[in-house]
Amino acid sequence: MKFKKFFYTKVNSTNNIAIKKIKSGHRKGIIVSEYQRKGRGQFGKKWISFKGNLFISIFFTIKKNISIKKMNIMNCEIIKKTLLKCFKKKITVKYPNDLLINKKKFCGILQEITFNKKLRFMVVGIGINLIKNPIIKNYPTTNILTETGVKVKKLKLIRVLENNYANKIKLFA
Repeated sequence: MKFKKFFYTKVNSTNNIAIKKIKSGHRKGIIVSEYQRKGRGQFGKKWISFKGNLFISIFFTIKKNISIKKMNIMNCEIIKKTLLKCFKKKITVKYPNDLLINKKKFCGILQEITFNKKLRFMVVGIGINLIKNPIIKNYPTTNILTETGVKVKKLKLIRVLENNYANKIKLFA
């Protein structure tokens, strides 16, 4: 299963673009941007977007009766599995939506549900600190380069992520 990919230089939010694509009739896709002006986290928190990091949203149809909690667990595990193909370092999941290395956040996930023409869609926004991280008071953050010495290739990461999602979402679509 292939996802249609949309690449941007700057957007307000990759999730917002994904929702627009859904409303215009797309059923599955991947939105990638070099930079987000208004990246969002859980509960309306701001996701700080530094150029060089990865900002991506994946969207696809899901069954109406699927558990959002199960989808959340699945999304964390898919992203964790994808990242472990790029570097070898222990990643822990801080549910509901953070991935950590050495107890420091380097990846945030924002799930949103939207509808179009009686179809239910999952939008999974993913922000990964590849080379730079924000400094947040009382909340340790990091990036992959600092923790592993590995400079992750974005296109490889996107390709592996797409394959991992294509194999899993059959269970939920």
